[in-house]
Amino acid sequence: MRTIGAKRQNTEVAVILGVDTHLNFHVAVAVDHLGRRLGEASVPTTAEGYERLLIWAEGFGPVRCAGVEGTSSYGAGLARHLRINGIEVLEVERPKRRRRSSRRNLQKSDPSDAEAAARAVLAGEASGVPKSADGRVEMIRTLRAARRSAIKARTQTANQLQGLRVTAPEQLLKRLRNLSTKELVSVAARFRLGDDPCDVPTATRFALRSVARRYETLSKEIAELDAHLERLVGQAAPELVALAGIGTENAATLLIVAGDNPKRLRNETSFANLCGVAPIEASSGKVVRHRLNRGGNREANRALYMICLARMRRDQRTQHYVARRTQEGKSKREIIRCLKRYIAREVYRVLISCGARSSPMAPKDGTHTVSGSSAA
Repeated sequence: MRTIGAKRQNTEVAVILGVDTHLNFHVAVAVDHLGRRLGEASVPTTAEGYERLLIWAEGFGPVRCAGVEGTSSYGAGLARHLRINGIEVLEVERPKRRRRSSRRNLQKSDPSDAEAAARAVLAGEASGVPKSADGRVEMIRTLRAARRSAIKARTQTANQLQGLRVTAPEQLLKRLRNLSTKELVSVAARFRLGDDPCDVPTATRFALRSVARRYETLSKEIAELDAHLERLVGQAAPELVALAGIGTENAATLLIVAGDNPKRLRNETSFANLCGVAPIEASSGKVVRHRLNRGGNREANRALYMICLARMRRDQRTQHYVARRTQEGKSKREIIRCLKRYIAREVYRVLISCGARSSPMAPKDGTHTVSGSSAA
């Protein structure tokens, strides 16, 4: 462990920890409740390193809370370790380049970022409670990541299969020309060939069979993941899936955005900001107006958009609403924006009431708020 200028302080000092996270090591700076810098340390990203960091910080006094960058990526392990040890963890946004370039004459270093994180917590600027990532929603997130990569790989495989068919010898192309992708996979996967391709037609058939069997394997993997996701989403939030226009895919997206501890979001406005569907006030003087919110989690925003389209096609209540707002002179885009906001409010209430399990180490007062893309 590397420590710079660390001195034993009075145990009555309340310590605030700021951490700049990386893949292989974390840099931490400790400050007291008055903002005085106590020391700096660097530890590896292992369980032993996290414990050393905690012991080092407690050497200055009781640790009140910690501001950690990237609690959903590089800082996930450290945040989990701190919560297990009863220390409150707050999500700190990484410094914006514009703000960073305007201070300290363009200087940038890991200790300065860690100190900035600690001072952000001390100033009350870091108010995002990170996701606990310890329940069904975290299981859904990991399985969904695997499913997304499998779908991407299957799409690439299908494109490659079509390309091989286009360039195939004429005799083989004549046989495969009018087949759909599903039919092409079924035919090509059952080609009977020897072990050693001896000419171009045989090599092409060999390649087609290899790619087609890869496509079938990926399809089986996706089907298996879909079955697990449907079960987990139904267990985590059955009331959410029961809402009009919300299927397993969109429900999984919204659950992942809220996390295993949705009560970290203080109210439905916080959830709307997190999904990028809360209009931003841009009033000036006597002019009262709002502009479109282009922040937040874009996957959640798209999920709400798809739910809107589904309800506009099949939900009678939504159709009546659209007709009424159209008569008032609203455009289709404006109506969809209003619907997305209403659906976000409805989803938030379901997420809170459906019993999505909160993290045992999450703050009990529920006073923190997540807005924009923080902790997303």
